[in-house]
Formats: sequence, C-alpha cells, structure tokens
Amino acid sequence: MSLNEVSVFRPFKLIAVLCVFLALCLDVVALLSPAWVTAERYALSLWESCRQVEGSVWQCVSTLGSDWQIATLALLLAGAAVTLVAFLIALISHCKGTQRKHYRTVAIFLFTAVVIQACALVLYPIKFIDSTVLQTYHEFNWGYGLGWGATIFMLGGGVLLCLRTDMYEDSMY
Repeated sequence: MSLNEVSVFRPFKLIAVLCVFLALCLDVVALLSPAWVTAERYALSLWESCRQVEGSVWQCVSTLGSDWQIATLALLLAGAAVTLVAFLIALISHCKGTQRKHYRTVAIFLFTAVVIQACALVLYPIKFIDSTVLQTYHEFNWGYGLGWGATIFMLGGGVLLCLRTDMYEDSMY
C-alpha cells in the first residue's frame, strides 16, 4: 500500500452477523416469556394461560389445546430454527473467511424467517381477540414485543447481507 492509497473497512457483514445473533437471543426470550397478553387478573403466554382466582392464587392451564396457539408456537419455533441455521452458516463462513459464498444463502434464510415470524405475530393478536372475550382492558406485553424485535433484527441482518460492498473497492476510494 502506497502513501496515496486508502483502505476502507466496511463492517456490514460483521454487523449483520451481530444482528442475527441479537434476533436469535430475542427470539428465545420471547418464546420463553410468561407475558404475551396481560390483563387485570389474566396472563397469557405461548405455553399457558393463567387466571387469578382467589387473592394471590393463580390457576394455570396449558394453551396447547387451541389450534391457533399451537400454530403460532410452531411458526415461531420454525422461525427461530431457521434463524439459528442462518446464524451458524454466517458465523462459520465469517470465521473461515469464505463469507462471499454464503451471503445470499444466509439472506434467503433470514428473509424466510422474517415471513414465518411475521405470519405468527399477525396471527396471534387476531385469533386472540377473535377467540377470547375479556371483560377488562388487556394489552400485548413485552414477550410479544420481543417477537417483533427479533423479526426486525432478522430483517436488518438480511438487508445488510444483501449489500454489495465489493463493487466500491476500486482505486477511487
């Protein structure tokens, strides 16, 4: 490298791998979250529905008896699995230095996971409102929000992996 040449480092691919890792972490926390819907004496997660019956006593039942809740859970688990595969491929290829070969594959995996997760996250409130009539105010809580956060990070990682930084590396820069 001579005195007049400048080298530019664009860490888009590394940031994309970090986004996929954050999406995976948010997905796991959202799946395990006990608070997807909360009301005054009611809490609903992906795994169980709880009602406060007397004082501080909560009665919980499994949500795996409802078809839409099973479908939501299956879609979220499928999205998390696809994200895990995308993260492993991106991490291995980044560590080996063969990133360029696998960018498109990882991006396709991530966009597939985004569609799967978005379907689950749109299905959940629609079917919840359609099937459950609560007499009190209810809100979608932080577990549901983390699901959307994971989806946004997946989309960001996919977009960053689609950026073509190799075309900017010529003598002008």
